[in-house]
Amino acid sequence: MLELRHLRTLIALRDTGSLVEAAERVHLTQSALSHQIKDLESRLGMPLFARKTRPVSFTRAGERLLTLAEQVLPQLRLAERDLARLAGHEQGRLHMAIECHSCFQWLMPTIDHFRDHWPEVEVDIPSGQNFDLLPGLTREALDLVITDNPEPLPGVHYAPLFRYEGLLAVAKQHALATRSWVEPSDLATETLIVYPVDHSRLDVFTQFLDPAGVRPQEIRSAELTVMMMQLVASGRGVCALPNWALTEYLERDYVKALPLGKDGVWSTLYAAVREDNLELPWMEDFIRTARDTSFAVLSGVKPAGTPEDA
Repeated sequence: MLELRHLRTLIALRDTGSLVEAAERVHLTQSALSHQIKDLESRLGMPLFARKTRPVSFTRAGERLLTLAEQVLPQLRLAERDLARLAGHEQGRLHMAIECHSCFQWLMPTIDHFRDHWPEVEVDIPSGQNFDLLPGLTREALDLVITDNPEPLPGVHYAPLFRYEGLLAVAKQHALATRSWVEPSDLATETLIVYPVDHSRLDVFTQFLDPAGVRPQEIRSAELTVMMMQLVASGRGVCALPNWALTEYLERDYVKALPLGKDGVWSTLYAAVREDNLELPWMEDFIRTARDTSFAVLSGVKPAGTPEDA
């Protein structure tokens, strides 16, 4: 009667707060997910959550199944890891690099969790690479690259982790702070603060400014997000960052954040790995752990499809 897929669906519904986003998380259409839940409720003879509420409000029966899911699903993951070790797949190397300056907020908990369960796998983040990171995969200098700019490379697979929205951070007293969103032309008279990377790797240029043929009045770089926020808050420029990177500063009312355009600018973050490493149990587990951790610790992210869907 009760299946693991039901437990995963209920966890997704609790975490996302809506049927639409829960369906994306478990890779079902909304109608298929609704049918699955209605079928389960019919078998049980009772509702599991209240309809037309956001976030979703669970009944006592739904809460009981959530408790069961929290007990069973982690034990299942642990058993899968143990079986992989028994099969002799525990040895390996995971040398990774990050093209995203804001990723450490969720990547560090991911790595810590992974090390706890795969202590035999050598995990390292080499510093000072003097080569392009993605081609480094094909040369086996790296085993995984976190990137939002997938390139068509032979033998490289891009596993989508999550989608996120880019927002423009401005000072609370800035003239744009009361707007609902910003247009590219609004940045023509602004100092844009960016990470010290090539502009072709920044969504604010490739998806927002460049298509409109707009150039900021001045461009200034800063290494750290906290430095950017200090500059923005003091009225010395504006900056575009992923929504999750701004959460802390928005909650503290340090700056204001606006969508880039009426419809916003959304991007997908990927874990790039060699195709011959995809089926390694510990690699599969790292990617799954990265997804789970990102949804647990980040605000405003959404499930991602394939690179073709992004």
